[in-house]
Amino acid sequence: MPPATTSALTRIAALSAGVGVLAAGACGALWHQRAAQPQDARQPAAQMLLAPMIGVMEPCIDQPPEQPDMPSSLTQRCAAPQGSAGALVEATLRQLDGGQPGRYTLGYTLAVPLLKLFKPSGEGWVIDQAMVDRLVNTVRDVRRPVVLYLFSTHFEAQAPIEAALADDSANRAWTQNGPLGRDRYYDSQIYNWSLATTNNSLTQRRVQAMRAVLDATCRLAPEERSRVRAVTLLGELHHLFPDFQGGMGFESPYRITDYSAASVQGFRAHLAQQWDSIARLNRFLGSDYASFDQVNSPSRDIRSQPLRRYTEHIDAFAHGWLPVSGWAHVAAPVPGHVPRVHVYLDGQPHGRASVTLNRQDVLAARPEFATADTGWRLDLDFRRLPAGVHRLDLFLEDRPGHLVRLGERRIAIMDRQQSTPREQPLRGALPAAQVAVAGTEFHVDSPREQSAYYYNPLVPLWHDFRARQVTRYLEFFDRQVAQSCLADVPRYTHQIIPFTNPGWDATRFAIEDSLRPHGALRLGVSLYGEAAYGRSFAQWLRRSGQQRYGVTEFHPLKAMGPSELMQVLDTHANQGAQFLSFFLEPEWEGQRVPRGHNLFSFDPQNPQFGSDVLYRSMQKGLKR
Repeated sequence: MPPATTSALTRIAALSAGVGVLAAGACGALWHQRAAQPQDARQPAAQMLLAPMIGVMEPCIDQPPEQPDMPSSLTQRCAAPQGSAGALVEATLRQLDGGQPGRYTLGYTLAVPLLKLFKPSGEGWVIDQAMVDRLVNTVRDVRRPVVLYLFSTHFEAQAPIEAALADDSANRAWTQNGPLGRDRYYDSQIYNWSLATTNNSLTQRRVQAMRAVLDATCRLAPEERSRVRAVTLLGELHHLFPDFQGGMGFESPYRITDYSAASVQGFRAHLAQQWDSIARLNRFLGSDYASFDQVNSPSRDIRSQPLRRYTEHIDAFAHGWLPVSGWAHVAAPVPGHVPRVHVYLDGQPHGRASVTLNRQDVLAARPEFATADTGWRLDLDFRRLPAGVHRLDLFLEDRPGHLVRLGERRIAIMDRQQSTPREQPLRGALPAAQVAVAGTEFHVDSPREQSAYYYNPLVPLWHDFRARQVTRYLEFFDRQVAQSCLADVPRYTHQIIPFTNPGWDATRFAIEDSLRPHGALRLGVSLYGEAAYGRSFAQWLRRSGQQRYGVTEFHPLKAMGPSELMQVLDTHANQGAQFLSFFLEPEWEGQRVPRGHNLFSFDPQNPQFGSDVLYRSMQKGLKR
C-alpha cells in the first residue's frame, strides 16, 4: 500500500475511535490557549489551485522489471530516454477537466518518496539518478502547475535503504523502554523514525535525496521550473508510540517518544533556557532540584510504578486536561440549530460542546443515522481544581432551550500524597431535565465513572519541548529548500490536526507547535470528514494566526453533489487555502492503470466513502 494511502487510513482509525482530543468550539488543551487573533487578509477563490495527488510511482517512475498488465504504450512513454510520468498525469487530469479552463485551475501534486531514490551499489547507497530524472522530467512535460511533495514519513516507502537505516538505533524513536522496533499499520510496515535529532544517518539520507531532486529541478528551464507553485515537506511528522494501529487513544499504555539520551539532555537545556534559574523552576513545580541536570523527563505512572519524585509521573492526563466526550444523534433536529452538550461541574455551568465531530464508528454501527457528525468533545482543565471527588452532569440541548439529561460522572482529582479524596459540595442548582424527542440517542464515552487524575506541572513543559522538536525538524528541511533555486516558492508542512480526530490522544503526537505560524514555513493540513466541510477547522483557523494554508489531503468521507462540493472548495479558497489536494487514480487510454488503488481516491470505480460520487461532482463542478 502506498504511504499516502496508509496515512489517510490513520484518520479513519482515529475517527472510528471512541474518544476525541479536542472539541469543535471548545478550548484546546495544548495550543488554543495561546492562539492568535483572527486572520483578516484572504485571497480570492479563483487563486486556489486544485492539485490532486496521482499515483505515478509504481506504474511509471519506479519502473518495476515486470509489468504484465501495464499498457505497452504507457511503458514506452515512461521508460523512453528522457521519459517521465507526464503523459500519464495529463491523461488522468483530462478526464476531470477535459483539457479546458474551468472554475479552478487544475494542476497536480507530484509525490517524491525521498528514501526510495536510493539504490545499492559497490560503493554503498547511491542516488538513482534515472529515477530522479523521471520525476523531475514530469514537471518538464506537464504544462500545469504542480505541488512538489518531498515526502519521507514513518510509513514504509518499500525502499531497500529503509531496513538498513532501521538497524541503527540512532535513527529510531525512543520510548521510556528504549528504541522502538518496527511496527505495522494494517498491511503496511512502520519505521519508527526519530525526529529528536538531525545528527543521524536517516536525516543525512533524507537531505541527500532532497538535494538531488532540488538540483535536478534547478536544471529545468526557468519557464518549466516556474510551474512549481508550492513545496510540501516530509509529510506527517510527529512523535510516535508503540502499536500505532491501536494505540492512538487514551486507554493504551502511555509510551511516548522521545526518551533518547540526546533528547533528555536537550530537555534539561531547554528548561535552563526557559526558566533562567533552578529556583524559579522549583517554585513552579513544587520541587527541590539542586540543578537542571537533576531534572529527568517524566516517565513513570504513579498508579503502577514507584516514583522517586512526584514530577516523574506521566500518563495521558498528567498535563492537566481531561476529555469529556461522547456522541449524540437527534432524531428530529430543528433546522438551523446545532445540538450542543452542556457540561456542569459541581453544579455550575462549565462549558458547551457542539455535536459536530466525525464518528465513523457510530455511523458504521448505526447506518440509519445517515451521518457521522455525531461526536462531541470538551476538554476539562483540572489543573486548579481542589483535590477531591467532583461531579460532572451532562445535558444535551437537542433543540433551543430544551435540555435532555445524558448522565453524570464522578471523578477524583488526586493530590501528590494520594490522600483519600473527599466529596466536593455542589455549588449550584442543576437545570430541570426534559424528555428527549423519540428516537434521540446518545452515549457518554469519557470520563469513566470514579476515575482518578493526577496533575504534574512538569508534564506540560515536557510536551512543549517535544512539540518544539517536531517544529525544529521541519525547519531544518525548510532550510534545505530555502537554499535552492526554489527559495521563492512557498513551502508548507503536511500535518495532521488532532482536534478533527475524536480518537486521538494529542499528547502522543505532540505536533501543536508545528501548527502555529513559523516564519516562511506555511501550514499544510490534511482534512478528512467534518474537518473538510464543517465548522471545526474554520473555527480553529480563525484563532490560529495562519494567514494562508494548503490542504495537503482532502476527503469529506461522504458523497456530495457538484454544488455542495464546489461550495466547500470556495469556502477553503476564501479563508486562505492556496491549494487543495485529493487522491486520484491514474488513467491511461480511458482505463485505470493497474496498481494498489487508494481507498480514498476520488474515483468513479470506488464506492468507499462516496468517492465515486465525489469524482463525478468534481468533474461536473470544474466544467461549470
